[in-house]
Amino acid sequence: MNELKKILIITYYWPPAGGPGVQRWVKFAKYLPEFGWKPVIYTPENPNYPLTDNSLKKDFPTPIEIIKTKIWEPYRIAEKLNPKNKKFKAGQFDIGSEQNWRSKLSLWIRGNFFIPDARIFWVKPSVHYLSQYLKKNPVKAVITTGPPHSLHLIGLELKRKNPHLKWLADFRDPWTDISYYKHLKLSSRSDKKHKQLESEVLKNADITLATSFTDCENYKAKGARAFCITNGFDHPVYSSSLSTTDKFTLSYIGILEQLRNPKILWHTLETLLRHYDDFREEFRLKWVGKIDDAIQRDIEKYHLSRVTESLGYLSHEDSLKEMQNSDLLIITNFSQPSSRGIIPGKLFEYMASGKKILSYGPKGADVEKILEASGAGKHFDDTQGDAMKEYIISQYLQWKQHIPPSPTKNIEIYSRKNLTQKLSELLSTLPEN
Repeated sequence: MNELKKILIITYYWPPAGGPGVQRWVKFAKYLPEFGWKPVIYTPENPNYPLTDNSLKKDFPTPIEIIKTKIWEPYRIAEKLNPKNKKFKAGQFDIGSEQNWRSKLSLWIRGNFFIPDARIFWVKPSVHYLSQYLKKNPVKAVITTGPPHSLHLIGLELKRKNPHLKWLADFRDPWTDISYYKHLKLSSRSDKKHKQLESEVLKNADITLATSFTDCENYKAKGARAFCITNGFDHPVYSSSLSTTDKFTLSYIGILEQLRNPKILWHTLETLLRHYDDFREEFRLKWVGKIDDAIQRDIEKYHLSRVTESLGYLSHEDSLKEMQNSDLLIITNFSQPSSRGIIPGKLFEYMASGKKILSYGPKGADVEKILEASGAGKHFDDTQGDAMKEYIISQYLQWKQHIPPSPTKNIEIYSRKNLTQKLSELLSTLPEN
């Protein structure tokens, strides 16, 4: 039997971390040994996770090699300045007209002093530690995954110290093209620094991975050797079947921050509840996860509180069960055209659930293309309120008449195992050191 080729994966998020940021590389690491690769994980010894989920540890029945060093993070200082800064650890930001002076100051400090992010203080000690580790433990390649994009700077410095080292930079989200970037209140000097560092990473990495087709093309335009491997699902594909819910249930599963707030959906639901008696009595809006306070206020503003059920944050395993206990699943995105390339990771688990999907975001989004190709749901932008209403009514009537949803098509290409095979083939294109 051939010996497994060793790769080093540098990631901030690792179990017991919860939320979407951890799942991509947990699943890759789970399947890589089947394709001839042995993952070694480098992660902080004392991370500050906003969410935890011990169920993800089940992906590794046999021990996986994990090396750790301590990290210093300034979030506790930021939380003393403004308690709302706890959101930063979950990738959320207090923005817009509701910002107080503390929020504005916090954002300014975050964007201008911590470049690219507050994990920057882990870069130098990590480079020192890993330089020594790699001398004694050679690997086929090093992988960095961000955000936090500071981790790409670890890869950049290791590459500078050892030009023959093969380095793959994985962007789960964009860096300077992410929608909240413009809210960081950057000085021109800080903006230039962010873009300079991003450019150095993209041009020096042997491979840049994108999670969407649009982002991949954007990275290529910036000088990267970029490839797209989307996120995926790692549970059985459920066939379409009759619903067993006692009410027509529209569910959102995950974290929903105010920049992704689909106000057009809340307005549409308010209209339906006001004009259709049966719908009002037989409808339920279900939250599984955490939503921003501003969105909660919108739920009250549009008179949706009485039909809302909030389950709070659940483990990944239990969240999958709640998908099955739903009839229509919500996925949302930033509304700006620049966000067309963002494909939320939950999309693929939604697709595999056999339930239909209602998507909100910019016109021409990558999500829209995937839904159209698979028949898994419909995508709507801010101009399509009437079309959204008709789609919800059509799904409600199918539920009421006990008609199972139409089956999805060709979604096996998004299974985590098939995506890992694609990653393995890409890694095999790297020349020997």
